[in-house]
Amino acid sequence: MHPQYSTNSPETQISSQMAEQTQKKLALFLAPLLVTLNQHIDKRLVLTFAHLVEVIILFRDRCHALLLSELGGYLASPNHAPAGTKRISNLLRSKKWSSSLLEQFFWDQAAVFVKQTQEKGEDVLGVWDESVLEKPESIALEGLSPVRSSKSKRLNRIKKGYYRPPSAPTFVPGMHWVAVLLCGRQGPPLLAHMRWWASRGVFSSNARQEELWLLNRCMHLWGHRVLHIFDRGFAGGLWVTECLELSVRFILRWTKTYQLIDQKNSKKKAWMITRGKKSWAQRQVWDARRHCWFQAGVLAVPVRHPEAHAWLWLVVSRPGKGQPPWYLLTNEDITNEEDAWRVVFAYARRWQIEMAWRYNKSELGFESPRLWSWENRVKLLLIATLAFAFLLTLLDERETMLREWLLDTWCHRTGKRCREAAAPLYRLREALSRLWLAFPLSLMSLPFQNSG
Repeated sequence: MHPQYSTNSPETQISSQMAEQTQKKLALFLAPLLVTLNQHIDKRLVLTFAHLVEVIILFRDRCHALLLSELGGYLASPNHAPAGTKRISNLLRSKKWSSSLLEQFFWDQAAVFVKQTQEKGEDVLGVWDESVLEKPESIALEGLSPVRSSKSKRLNRIKKGYYRPPSAPTFVPGMHWVAVLLCGRQGPPLLAHMRWWASRGVFSSNARQEELWLLNRCMHLWGHRVLHIFDRGFAGGLWVTECLELSVRFILRWTKTYQLIDQKNSKKKAWMITRGKKSWAQRQVWDARRHCWFQAGVLAVPVRHPEAHAWLWLVVSRPGKGQPPWYLLTNEDITNEEDAWRVVFAYARRWQIEMAWRYNKSELGFESPRLWSWENRVKLLLIATLAFAFLLTLLDERETMLREWLLDTWCHRTGKRCREAAAPLYRLREALSRLWLAFPLSLMSLPFQNSG
């Protein structure tokens, strides 16, 4: 225990109990995976795995990378950093287990989430999106391929009072990335799957090949129980056709200049089909991104895609003057304005995955590992993903009292924006880190037999 908390005051006792409680929650979260790992690798490596997840929650932030040398110093101690680094290296290099064990753990968690959400009578939304991991300083790492730099694009945006930056996209070494999050109409999301691939070399693949494999996997596991949400990156005849052939329930944000066929059998751009049509209804809608209310209108019209015969619905959400409308293509039945609003609000939940990208890249340092081997790098990324998935469990409404106590006691903030954040993952990780450092406990005593 830290000297500052050596007294037997009630606050100290409560903090000590909370430290033990949160560590037990982490142990219970990891327990199914650790049992499986114990069947493949030595008990000492299983313990290293469990403590590595704890170390990432404790010490990983914007100033510390996911480097084995840094993590090794935290896993053991600064004066035993080489030994800690070797323990992590032995875990990642072990041929007795693969990253597929971690992927299966997330699939199993997703199956439980789908079942529980359906039992509550709520819709289950599967939110899809693509991103990249940029490694601009790397050349020799296994599996790197050219990726379009989103950082360069962000820095090149035109700013008032400054000259126009170059418009050509910048490509850097990196990895392509796709993920699926599950969520209800409310509440925190749950990570279902993360996948990485390269566009050339030994691990060569392409976006549509990986996404179609993932779509088939989702349909095999979940069937029609999940409504899938796609951004404009998926817009196109190929994806619409595949979704219809697999009978996928989907909401796809359509590009306004892409063509569709209206009821008069005329092929038009999406924005032209609804031009001049009056909104069915208007409503005050909360913008979770900008934290403000705005007046929005909604309209839906039946359409067909030129490459598909099935009738679909084009739902248009109009956020008001000066804001571009959303064009949402869906095969969900639209019979009235409430059905149309339900489609709009379902798509609005897609912002959850944007926050996941930002948190994983900035707070968990997904772009920092320097492991040469592709498989070892993916293992480390998925272990860091476990830390992210555990933090998401603390956003559940059943953990409200614990979460509020952690934030008020160990990461207090006075700013209104911080205090009203719906998903305070940054503060939550920092609060857990401070609590566990002040009241260090053994993460878990695992009753496993040595598997050799």
